[in-house]
Amino acid sequence: MFKGSMPALVTPFSNGELDLKTLKHLVEWQIQEGSTGLVPVGTTGESPTLGHDEHEIVVEEVVKAAAGRVPVIAGAGSNNTVEAIRFVRFAQKVGADAALVVTPYYNKPTQKGLIMHYRALHDCADIPIIIYNIPGRSVIDMTPETMGELAKLPRIIGVKDATGDLARVSQQRATCGPDFCQLSGEDATALGFNAHGGVGCISVTANVAPKLCAEFQQATLDGDYAKALAYQDRLMPLHEALFIEPGLAGAKYALSKLGLCSEEVRSPLTTLETSTKAAIDAAMAHAGLV
Repeated sequence: MFKGSMPALVTPFSNGELDLKTLKHLVEWQIQEGSTGLVPVGTTGESPTLGHDEHEIVVEEVVKAAAGRVPVIAGAGSNNTVEAIRFVRFAQKVGADAALVVTPYYNKPTQKGLIMHYRALHDCADIPIIIYNIPGRSVIDMTPETMGELAKLPRIIGVKDATGDLARVSQQRATCGPDFCQLSGEDATALGFNAHGGVGCISVTANVAPKLCAEFQQATLDGDYAKALAYQDRLMPLHEALFIEPGLAGAKYALSKLGLCSEEVRSPLTTLETSTKAAIDAAMAHAGLV
C-alpha cells in the first residue's frame, strides 16, 4: 500500500491561522500530479508549532480531502508516550491508513525505552505504524536490531529512514525481513535507497515537484535506473536548494512561486533570505518547473 512518492505536506497558514482551503487544494493538486500517498503533520507540516487541536484538524481534513484515493500516513509522533497515544488513536478514528511515529526527541530514551514506547503505541490502536528514524533531529538512532524486534509486532510495518546511511536498508532487510516497508526520508539519496531495497520516499521536494518525484519513484520501482538517474539529475539542485534553510520554509517559498501556497511560517522559523530564494529559483528552472 505504501510506496512511491509521498509528500510530507506543508501546513499552509494565513495571518497565523490554518489555511484549510489551501490545504485542500494542495491535496487535490498532489493527487492529480501522481503522488501515491500523503503525509500530513510531520516536521515539514510544522508539527512543533501546531497546537494539539490544530494537529488533529489538519489530519482529519487531509483524510477527508484524499477521500480514499491515496493512502494518508498521519504524523503522530511525540517524545511523550501518552501524547503519542492520543495522536495514534485519533489517526485511526478519522480513517488515516497509518501513523508515522518519530523516535522520541530530546529526552533520549535507550533502545529498551524505544521498544517500550513503540509497543505501547502498537497496542493502543489497530492502525499500522511506520517508525520514523531521524537521528540528526531526534539525537537518538534506532538500531537495526531494535527495529527488528519491533518488526515482530504485526502492526509495525515499516520505517521512514532519514539516517542518510544507505547500508541501513540492507541491514534492516536482514533484521526486519524483506517485506518490511522501507521508505526514504531523504530526497537526495532516494535513488540509492530504492536500489538497496526501499520502495518509496516521504519527500519534501514532492511538495514542489510532485509529478517529477512520482515519475522518478516509478522508474526505480520499474527497475529502470537509467531513467531514474535522468530524473535525479533534474531534481538534485532542488533537493539541495530547499534545504539551504529549513526545508519546509524552502518548500513553502517554492509553492508560493507556483501560486499554490503562502510562504508564511510560524516562529521560530522565518521566511527565506534573498540568496536562498535565488538558489531555489535557479533550481526550479533547472528542473523545468518555471
